[in-house]
Amino acid sequence: MLLSPSILSADFSALLDDIKKIEEGGADFIHVDVMDGHFVPNISFGAPVMKCLNGKTSLRYDVHLMIENPAKYIKDFVTDQTEYITVHQEACTDDLAEVLDLIKSYGIKAGVSIKPGTPTSVLEGFFNKVDLILIMSVEPGFGGQSFMEDQLYKAVELSALKREMGYDYVIEMDGGISLENIERVKEAGVEMAVAGSAVYRAEDVPERVRAFKKY
Repeated sequence: MLLSPSILSADFSALLDDIKKIEEGGADFIHVDVMDGHFVPNISFGAPVMKCLNGKTSLRYDVHLMIENPAKYIKDFVTDQTEYITVHQEACTDDLAEVLDLIKSYGIKAGVSIKPGTPTSVLEGFFNKVDLILIMSVEPGFGGQSFMEDQLYKAVELSALKREMGYDYVIEMDGGISLENIERVKEAGVEMAVAGSAVYRAEDVPERVRAFKKY
C-alpha cells in the first residue's frame, strides 16, 4: 500500500526535518492538506509553504484542496513535484468536469474527494475521468480525529467497480488511519493511505513509516 503522510501534523518550525524523516522511512508522497476556513472550519497553509520544499526532497506532492472555488487556486499548486491535485466534489457540484480538466491541462493527475456524508454515486460519470478518488474517513477540517469505520464500504464499492469496469483511479483514504486499522483499510480496497498524527506523533517517525509500509 502507498503511504502519503500528512504534513498537517508535522512540526512547522522544523518542516524540512520532518519531511526528511518520512522520506527516510520510505513514504511515497507528501500529503498537503490545504484548508481555507470556509469549505472547512479551519485554516492550514497555502502554496508558498509547499513550494518551500521544492528541490529539497525527492518526495512528490499529493495535494488535497479543502477549499471553495478551487479552480482559482489550481495553478498555485502546480510544480515539478506535484503528482496529484484533489478537489472536493462538494465544492465543485456545478463545474467538477471543468476543474478536473483544468488540473490535467497542467500535466497533473486529477483527484476528487468526498466527505463522509457523500455517497460514491455522486461520482457517476467521472470514474473514467479521475486519476484518484479520496475517501474521507473523518469530517475534513482537523487532524487527530477518530476513524469512521463505516466509511470502508465506499472503498469496497470503488474497488469492485474498478475491477468490473477497468477504471484505473487510485483509491485513497484519509482520516484517523493508524496501525490499529490499516489492515482493515487495505482489505477494503484502499491503495493509498493518508496518515498524519499516527506518523508524526511517533517517537521514531521513520520507523513508524516503515511499520505502515509493511501493509
